[in-house]
Amino acid sequence: MNTDYDILIVGGGMVGATMAYALSPLPLRIGVIEAVPFRSDSQPSYDDRAIALAYGSAKIFESMNLWGKLSDKVSPIKKIHVSDRGHFGVTRIDSATEKVDALGYVVENRIVGAVLAEELPKLSNVELICPARVTHVEMHGESAHIRIDQEGAQTQLTSQLVIAADGGNSVVRKLLNIPTRSWDYDQTAVIANVTPGRHNQGVAYERFTDSGPVAMLPNAYHASEDSKRCSLVWTVHRGDEGRILKLSDTEFLAELQQRFGYRLGAMEKVGRRNAYPLSLVRAKQQVRPRLALIGNAAHTLHPIAGQGFNLGLRDVAVLADVLADAYTAGQALGSAEVMQRYSDWRNWDHRKVIGFTDSLARLFSNPLAPVALARNIGLLSMDVVPPLKRILTRQTMGLAGKLPRLAMGLPLLKGGQHG
Repeated sequence: MNTDYDILIVGGGMVGATMAYALSPLPLRIGVIEAVPFRSDSQPSYDDRAIALAYGSAKIFESMNLWGKLSDKVSPIKKIHVSDRGHFGVTRIDSATEKVDALGYVVENRIVGAVLAEELPKLSNVELICPARVTHVEMHGESAHIRIDQEGAQTQLTSQLVIAADGGNSVVRKLLNIPTRSWDYDQTAVIANVTPGRHNQGVAYERFTDSGPVAMLPNAYHASEDSKRCSLVWTVHRGDEGRILKLSDTEFLAELQQRFGYRLGAMEKVGRRNAYPLSLVRAKQQVRPRLALIGNAAHTLHPIAGQGFNLGLRDVAVLADVLADAYTAGQALGSAEVMQRYSDWRNWDHRKVIGFTDSLARLFSNPLAPVALARNIGLLSMDVVPPLKRILTRQTMGLAGKLPRLAMGLPLLKGGQHG
């Protein structure tokens, strides 16, 4: 097919860059369009946030030969402790029970972004088109046409397939008038690094409160400086974030202490704080002929249970799997049949994770006493009934449902190598 590229990926953040890397063993011409230069501080991958990589997500990076560049910069999650502030319910998940070294790993966005920014330019069949802004997208019979603006110069590019990985405010989604379903949680996440008095021992805490969950994740990559450091995601009522951001460090830590409790001792230190409004957004169409939406362009979730990036990474692994099969079979990469195969495979996981996170966010924000009683009985049941805990654990680890090759530690193609 006579196009400039076989695949154009719009968005060079963590999901888009990983998509390009995952596809690189295929003999395809791949272009990555990104609005800001790679390695730039304005690249969203380079902020202070941290992500909880599920066990299955680490497996995907391992299959792409990237885990070795990340493994010494992550903090393992050995246990997960879930509780409801002021109530009796609690659930505990332990990696030892699952016979794995860790349930997942905490890593800073900027570290993942830096590894991808270092490795992508080494790939001979991946071209980085940045900084460039997409201004127009059209789908024709057998090709997609994208117009980009590079410092005032307009260029038109053609491709068999466009993969939109350009985030929750996806330009591609808007230019193609793809509708979304959305729900505003009326909550804001306050993000910071904090140092408690006691070492977390590799335990990730999810503490539900009347304003939303408080997550405290082990993040001791900088162990030489601060082995007790944790990444905090503190959910507050919308409108209260301004007051919280303006608090002095002492006032901030005192209020956090009151919300989280003393499981980790007295809070000692807090770093720079940022705030992000929380909503659920899901594209009503995640595929069209010659188009696939992945990551936050397809689904933006509440951060409860840390599922967002992991869901996007599974999008990457499944789409890579489907495209590898299509290439091997000689099918057009962007055909309706190939795109539908991807959509059908991902539909179960999307519905399961979105329903899970949305239900938790709503259920644990409900102050009614009967609801509180029911959810705490649920937490206790999850803790003492092994089959229920097993379902929750597999979901949390990213191992539920049909797994793609990369999530099983297998190469995309026989003999295919990354890097």
